[in-house]
Amino acid sequence: MTKRIQAKSKICRRLGVNLWGRTKSPLARRDYGPGEHGQKRRKMSDFANQLAAKQKLKKYYANMSERQFRSAYEEASKTRGDTAENLIGLLERRLDITLFRFNFVPTIFAARQFINHGHVKVNGKRVNIPSYRLREGDIIELREKAQNIPMVLEAVARPERDVPEYLAVDTKALKGQFVRVPKLSDVPYPVQMEPNLVIEYYSR
Repeated sequence: MTKRIQAKSKICRRLGVNLWGRTKSPLARRDYGPGEHGQKRRKMSDFANQLAAKQKLKKYYANMSERQFRSAYEEASKTRGDTAENLIGLLERRLDITLFRFNFVPTIFAARQFINHGHVKVNGKRVNIPSYRLREGDIIELREKAQNIPMVLEAVARPERDVPEYLAVDTKALKGQFVRVPKLSDVPYPVQMEPNLVIEYYSR
């Protein structure tokens, strides 16, 4: 087992959920937290619940840095409308999460690496920034030399997830469109997310 897989398994066990909804759940064999005190059950305070909600949402998006995540919260809080909905909308506009939702790659972590290597184009131009923020109507496609990569072919042939309605995808052309910014209820999270608790955490 690689260090990256071990790290993701620890994240799932620490949070107590199969965070990315993978077929092989890290909780199947050990449904308790890692470490010496992992099996101890403790009563959660309001602050602990808020922190757990923040960690769960932040780590779902390829384990974003605290700086990036807080920046997204601050932008969401300055935008007109519901802050929790705004936050989810900003996170779902990331290029790496959109590539993952298209089922062009098996994991969000793979999407980040794939984009870093320059395999993705947005509106005909190569983009190598995973956090690149998409706009409604943007066209995302794989560069020609990336279309025959085994990881891509396998992910497209055996999709693990349904493509949400706020995206449109052509699996034969390996091209998709970011149609609209989603609401929380539109996003197909494999576990319950509580962005309202995240807002409470940062609003303390």
